[in-house]
Amino acid sequence: MRDRFLIGFVYCFFTVSFAQEGKVTNHIYEGNEEAQNEAYIKAEKSYRKALSLAPEKAVALYNLGNTHFLDKKYDEASQRFFQTQKFANSKEDKHRAFHNMGNVYMQKKEYKKAVEAYKNALRNNPADEETRYNYALAKELLENEKPPEEQEQDDKKDQDQQDKDQQDEQEKDQDQEGDQENKDEQDQDQKGDEGDESDKEGEPKNEGDQKIDQKPNEGKNKSEEKKQPPKQGQLSPQQVQSLLEAMNNQEKKVQDKVNAKKVKGVPVRGKKDW
Repeated sequence: MRDRFLIGFVYCFFTVSFAQEGKVTNHIYEGNEEAQNEAYIKAEKSYRKALSLAPEKAVALYNLGNTHFLDKKYDEASQRFFQTQKFANSKEDKHRAFHNMGNVYMQKKEYKKAVEAYKNALRNNPADEETRYNYALAKELLENEKPPEEQEQDDKKDQDQQDKDQQDEQEKDQDQEGDQENKDEQDQDQKGDEGDESDKEGEPKNEGDQKIDQKPNEGKNKSEEKKQPPKQGQLSPQQVQSLLEAMNNQEKKVQDKVNAKKVKGVPVRGKKDW
């Protein structure tokens, strides 16, 4: 809130002085001098003397309200400003009274009353920028304000939520630690099983046996090839072998006959008689 309190104590001047009116003016003047010197108690006495002679004197009420405000007597100040706007004869006097009344309520944190006071001040002087600023500030504070009971409940809810979140986080961490331990145990068991299997594959069953390094099913495939029957229209390897042997025997017999004929037909040369 801006410190624009419109304290400017109002002085009274009269062209025609009457006896009682003169006394009222003098008391107001004395009160203003004492207020300027921060002698608020003396200033209050002077203003009260003026009001005892003229209870509806708006100037005295307004200046007394300012004195109460500066002395931090906010309840008394709000009463004096209310009286001021009631007996004021001009819109400017009413505007000053409502504006300072709003300042009092802002100090007391009664933002709803402050909003209404500034609103009434703007009705009497819509162009005042200080009043417009304070009015907007009071509205914002009012919207953000919560009753003490509601604020306490919200604080408790926030604390409970924080406790719950913390507990959930701890449980989550514990679960993760347990899962990791189980996983480590499973990995360890699996490594042990794999080692056992590799040992069984590489080691002979008996002490005298040797490790045989051959491809799986290699011997089996060879025996299956021997036992596999020939397809329809093809000779088996045994039949082919028998046929070749028969052909060779037949060819040998023919060759023997040919050779025999050649021996009979060959002329025998006679030996010379030397």
